[in-house]
Amino acid sequence: MNRAPLALVLPLVVACAARSAAPPSAAAGRDLRLPQERHLANVRQLTFGGENAEAYFSFDGRELIFQSTREGRACDQEYVMGADGSSPRLVSTGKGRVTCGYFFPGGDRILFASTHETSPDCPPPPDMSHGYAWALYDYQLYVARADGSDVHPLAHAPGYNAEATISVDGWIVFTSTRDGDLDLYKMRLDGSGLVRLTDTPGYDGGAFFSADGKRIVYRASRPKDAQELAQYRALLAQKLVRPTQLEIWVMDADGKNQRQVTHLGAASFAPFFHPDGRRIIFASNVGDPKGRNFDLYLVNDDGSGLERITYNETFDGFPMFSPDGKKLVFASNRNGSRPGETNVFIADWVE
Repeated sequence: MNRAPLALVLPLVVACAARSAAPPSAAAGRDLRLPQERHLANVRQLTFGGENAEAYFSFDGRELIFQSTREGRACDQEYVMGADGSSPRLVSTGKGRVTCGYFFPGGDRILFASTHETSPDCPPPPDMSHGYAWALYDYQLYVARADGSDVHPLAHAPGYNAEATISVDGWIVFTSTRDGDLDLYKMRLDGSGLVRLTDTPGYDGGAFFSADGKRIVYRASRPKDAQELAQYRALLAQKLVRPTQLEIWVMDADGKNQRQVTHLGAASFAPFFHPDGRRIIFASNVGDPKGRNFDLYLVNDDGSGLERITYNETFDGFPMFSPDGKKLVFASNRNGSRPGETNVFIADWVE
């Protein structure tokens, strides 16, 4: 399911994605910033062609780990490249479907979720006869060396285990169905100290730590009544979840003081703290009555000061600030060689 798979947020992304790559010279020499995007400068395209998303910085800001269908792959694998887009290399097994890669603080190891032990093939797409839904594939968490070698499982449990990210002080937060709901859990880098952080019915996921490791920002759905709760649980029993309404939440790193930040009534996802710990950037379709166009927004952690950041007509998502706050990496459909093509972009952040 990823932290918000592209098939979820924009159906055309998967259906229309090109598999061939355009040469880097196609965009390397010009700024792809749109006129209204006053917080961005020097927008540069790092990948060219196909499906490329969920690019996240290493703790030193020098590299990015991202998922991609490059090299003609039928479903995502995990890759690492320089923060300038240089030297992309495969770091997952090349089997199954892979999502949600993240660097360890020291940069010597990586973490990702994969289905390769269930089957070396790509899992089937979700059954859309129930309406638009995400598939909860049988992802397990894996740790590997930074070059992709020495892969081994971490905190194995039946069902869905994915959306894992890491704090600067060595904690992993992730989403799992191990206790029957889509909840957030925390553990040490070796899998010890496992604790459940959320237990309210509904989907909790896409979590990231603040720069100091003291707080967590995440997305959540909360069924409003008994009928919505029954529908949610019926889909969950079929390994599906419908993500049409997600809000941004925050909590302390120990799970205390859970608090809703946004009240947009839209599909808001991929939240990430600015290094100042007071602001959150995220993606949402709140500005599109049809719910198809996703842009980036910035909001204070108390819910005030909502500000639109990107103005692309199709999809912008998965934002992450560099550790020093000077860069923003995100995925976008802008400048694609074909409709629905998703690539990774990096920009200078302008206050």
